[in-house]
Amino acid sequence: MQHTTPLILVDGSSYLFRAYHTLNNEKLGRYMATSEGKPSGAIYGVVNMLKSLFKQYAPEQIAVVFDAKGKTFRNDMYPEYKAHRPPMPDDLRCQIEPLHQIIKAMGLPLISIEGVEADDVIGTLARIATEAGRETIISTGDKDMAQLVNEHVSLINTMKNEYLDVEGVKEKFGIPPDLIIDFLALMGDSVDNIPGVAGVGKKTALALLNGLGSIKDIYANLDKVATLDFRGAKTLAQKKLLPHQAEADLSYELATIKLDVSLDFDLSDLKVGEPDRAQLESLFSEYQFRTWLKEAQAGKPVLASQAEGGLVPSGESAEDESVESQVDTSNYETILTLAQLEGWIEKLNQAELFALDTETTSLNIIAADLVGISFATEPGVAAYLPLRHNYPGAPEQINFEQAIERLKPVLENSEIKKIGQNIKYDQSILAAAGIELKGVAFDTMLESYCLNSVANRHDMDTLAKKYLNHECVHYEDIAGKGKKQVTFDQIEIEVAAKYAAEDADVTLQLHSAIWPELEKDEGPKNIFTEVEMPLVKVLSAMEQRGVLIDSDFLRQKSNDFGKRILELEQKAYELAGQPFNLGSPKQLQEILFEKQGLPVLKKTPKKQPSTAEEVLVQLALDYPLPKVIMEYRGLTKLKSTYTDKLPLMVQPRSGRLHTSYNQAVAATGRLSSNEPNLQNIPVKTEEGRRIREAFIAPQGYKVLAADYSQIELRIMAHLSQDPNLLQAFSENLDIHRATAAEVFGVTTDAVSDEQRRHAKAVNFGLIYGMSRFGLAKQLGIPNEEAAHYIDTYFSRYPGVSEYMDSTKAKAKELGFVETLFGRRLYLPQINASNGMLRQAAERTAINAPMQGSAADIIKLAMLQVQDWLEKEKPDCYMTMQVHDELVFEVAESNVVEYSNKIRELMSSAVELSVPLIVDVGVGDNWEQAH
Repeated sequence: MQHTTPLILVDGSSYLFRAYHTLNNEKLGRYMATSEGKPSGAIYGVVNMLKSLFKQYAPEQIAVVFDAKGKTFRNDMYPEYKAHRPPMPDDLRCQIEPLHQIIKAMGLPLISIEGVEADDVIGTLARIATEAGRETIISTGDKDMAQLVNEHVSLINTMKNEYLDVEGVKEKFGIPPDLIIDFLALMGDSVDNIPGVAGVGKKTALALLNGLGSIKDIYANLDKVATLDFRGAKTLAQKKLLPHQAEADLSYELATIKLDVSLDFDLSDLKVGEPDRAQLESLFSEYQFRTWLKEAQAGKPVLASQAEGGLVPSGESAEDESVESQVDTSNYETILTLAQLEGWIEKLNQAELFALDTETTSLNIIAADLVGISFATEPGVAAYLPLRHNYPGAPEQINFEQAIERLKPVLENSEIKKIGQNIKYDQSILAAAGIELKGVAFDTMLESYCLNSVANRHDMDTLAKKYLNHECVHYEDIAGKGKKQVTFDQIEIEVAAKYAAEDADVTLQLHSAIWPELEKDEGPKNIFTEVEMPLVKVLSAMEQRGVLIDSDFLRQKSNDFGKRILELEQKAYELAGQPFNLGSPKQLQEILFEKQGLPVLKKTPKKQPSTAEEVLVQLALDYPLPKVIMEYRGLTKLKSTYTDKLPLMVQPRSGRLHTSYNQAVAATGRLSSNEPNLQNIPVKTEEGRRIREAFIAPQGYKVLAADYSQIELRIMAHLSQDPNLLQAFSENLDIHRATAAEVFGVTTDAVSDEQRRHAKAVNFGLIYGMSRFGLAKQLGIPNEEAAHYIDTYFSRYPGVSEYMDSTKAKAKELGFVETLFGRRLYLPQINASNGMLRQAAERTAINAPMQGSAADIIKLAMLQVQDWLEKEKPDCYMTMQVHDELVFEVAESNVVEYSNKIRELMSSAVELSVPLIVDVGVGDNWEQAH
């Protein structure tokens, strides 16, 4: 039979682990699980990849191959093979069987053969197919598979959209496919614990292979190694290659994929079968894959494919689009005449709600020039108004000033509601063009965020895929990447128009999909309407105002830091007895733990001694070199992140620094900022605090900083209603001293500084869910003593203990916790079978209501302050929000009056069972005010 499509061989095991680690990353806030806590990310990732493959290739024959349980022939050859790999995580292991069931129910052949690896099965099938003259595509993320590539066999890495034929392997690895085994054997593989030749890394291996040929050729010509032109070639043969020939031979055998696995089936058996819809519906329902469930229930193809198969061209995506997109992009309009513009303005005036989006030359609102605006009034009805495209041959566009003049009335009409995706940016851009955008009612990014802050990212591409099954045109697709990327004004109008109009159209349709869901629950809806949407205008004004910095001061600090860094390097060399790279963890490991014999306090996942900050902090208590390293690290970070970088970020148009505040990033509702990140400017070290001195007031003004005092502890008192906590705060006692008195059984006057420090650690530690082990580590005390502190604390503050227990129980029942104002934080791992994940979710359940409520309170305070600024127009500007602090520029002549007013507004932002205390400071710079 003549096959028109390639044989597809899927390395299921490779994608299983990649999908798991991609969708199970706590640092990135990623974790997929059902509402009952069943992990599902690995299943989702692999099935999604299979759907993508099917769409791209429409294969007639396919096999999904997994490793079988148990050891393989390689373990018999070398017992240490893969011995360093940690055991499979429980929350991955439990996903394997349901994944296999889904793959089989999809009608796909699934293969797993004992005693060999998936690679060997795939290699054997590829060899048989090649001998039959069949084209074969191996879908994998495993570099070892490159050895199988030939004129009939190619690789595709779906997760990276990478396609490798023979030339592709040469380009990526620097050698042809027939030398890949030799390459792996020389280098070794720490993941699979293949020994390789000690001391031979990638560069040396490539130099040997390209200079002499295969391992066999290399060992047959050891006398020629010294003649090769690379560093260390003269001693390589005798010192490394010859003593380790046995390891090289063994590594070659281990790295070689077996091509003669005994199979009890033929290629003709690898056909796509009919799906078991009942089984799929049951499994999709159990694992809450709602879109796939709807497709299956609607009788739509389980594996939709394009009319034509074929290899994935470079740069094209193989995304799953098995459900037809809900977005019709075929009828967008480009507005090039005043008559067209007037027609669209009439449409906008008649619309109850319309979406808009701006296109610019920069993401920075001060540096950006407005290039064009897009509008959408109903699904599929959208247009792009180009204003400043200026590439050679660009068509004539409507005069910028004329267009703005005509648009201004409708855009400033508060009766006509507008919607955007991250509309804060558009509001700032239009403000620079002389338009005060009014009637801003919705923002799809914030709708998604308020609905569920942890379910997914809230960018347009993610939301369009989730709610509309639509793959948006990506900016890089039309503007290019990296150094070759052009600004929007250089993109041809006919290309730009579809991209821009699509943004407005998709935004409008996302609102129709998300808003009905958000409306169902009063708490999240109120957070959206009463907090997040009103805050957009406040943040836009702050970003436009920016903050003044003293660039000369920072440059001087950079110079000072540079001198001190050189001194620390020399001191480190003296203490180590030799020069070394202080920024290299590997060299630091050798110096600290091998040469100086310092105790190993913690190991990395690769079982190497850790040189992480927490380890160096402990070692610095007893040894001088770690202390020097700590200071060196601190200063180099301050220099590169702040003193070197901040002056370069001052905008020439304003002479000020303009950060961007992010409302839809932190799960708890806290604001974050970037370019620069103001939230991380250090305050714990003297040199760190000096950075704040660079944030200054303009002439005639002072910097005013207003900071909520111990707000999360006050929220804990309010939530727990513990009598002793309430009393301490109501009497305005030093809460840490009061806690110390309770825990240590002494009067407040008798509390020592050390006892207060310990009580402070307990106060803050418990609201972050700290265990007795964590407290013991922080305070440097035995576990038993830490446990006694915690037990005593709970006996003195029983309301806190009751609150924690009831909060965890409620979270397990509902799957989420709420702030005082109804903001929800969903906890998908709260009922997880994996104890570590479940305990982390329980800690989050305790802390999130406090941290989230603190975020809500400062946002409400910002709204009240901005209302005062707009109504009374005092000579005062809100310039920064950092954690629980608001920073202002206030006229010197009104400092006292404005200080009192800001303190009053912030203190009364909400009413709690305990007073909200606001500390206000004033100075010529932020550090003085803080």
